[in-house]
Amino acid sequence: MNLKTTIEDIILENDKREISKLRPLLEKNYCEQAAELIFSNPKTAIITTGFFITGPDKPETDGPPGAIALGNSLESIGFQVKYVTDKVSSFVIKNLTNSEVIEFPITNHNESKSFSKKIINTFHPSIIISIERCGFTSTKRYKNMAGLDISENNAKIDYLFENDIPSVGIGDGGNEIGMGNLKTHIPKLMPKVKDPCVTQTSKLIISSVSNWGGYGLITALSLKSNKNLLPSVNDETNRINKSVELGAVDGFSKMNINKVDSFTIEENINKLKKLHQLLKTLKIPN
Repeated sequence: MNLKTTIEDIILENDKREISKLRPLLEKNYCEQAAELIFSNPKTAIITTGFFITGPDKPETDGPPGAIALGNSLESIGFQVKYVTDKVSSFVIKNLTNSEVIEFPITNHNESKSFSKKIINTFHPSIIISIERCGFTSTKRYKNMAGLDISENNAKIDYLFENDIPSVGIGDGGNEIGMGNLKTHIPKLMPKVKDPCVTQTSKLIISSVSNWGGYGLITALSLKSNKNLLPSVNDETNRINKSVELGAVDGFSKMNINKVDSFTIEENINKLKKLHQLLKTLKIPN
């Protein structure tokens, strides 16, 4: 591997949505910047994920595997981790982790704000992370990549990010929580995304597939802790396969197949292998 290869180079490979056009707008080492923020705010992490796919009306395979891999890595360095999702994805998350999963109700704005406050006051998170979670548009609706309104099937988890708590957003399409950091640029650079997410996070990670962004953040956490925190190839393969067994679907084809954003298991795991190799090249121990 070229010693000049970066985490960001790897997680932005095979870009099918032109998300790479946003790269010059972020710090060159944005994964390490996000990892630094997390290390600076130790204790309790809330991770939210889960994206509703119309048609099959199921969650997609992108998001949950990366979220659990990230949560496991944080637990290994001393964080308490809580997952937040809604009824669309909770059955997948609960079957992928033994950690607590909080089901955020799909309800009106006032009740959603109250539930967010309840979560904050109960768990006192030091950091909140979103990976592949649809975020508010400018009219506080939720839209998928085709521009279809999915608000009726999406909990208003965005309100967690309005509490001045350090946060990280991971996305691959322009409509996910965190993409609000670049909301004025997205319609110009990604014309297919006419109504981008406006919800902002302290740090933003972009990647060709959001799971890969999760792996990229774990790689950066590994650099900070001087220990390889990445999941094994077998563990992550099993996690993706289990998501499919539980009913999750490929976001591109909308089919219950062993793919993530149209990429095969082998193509997804190849990114994980490259990140493992990068850490090995940098002499980060297992």
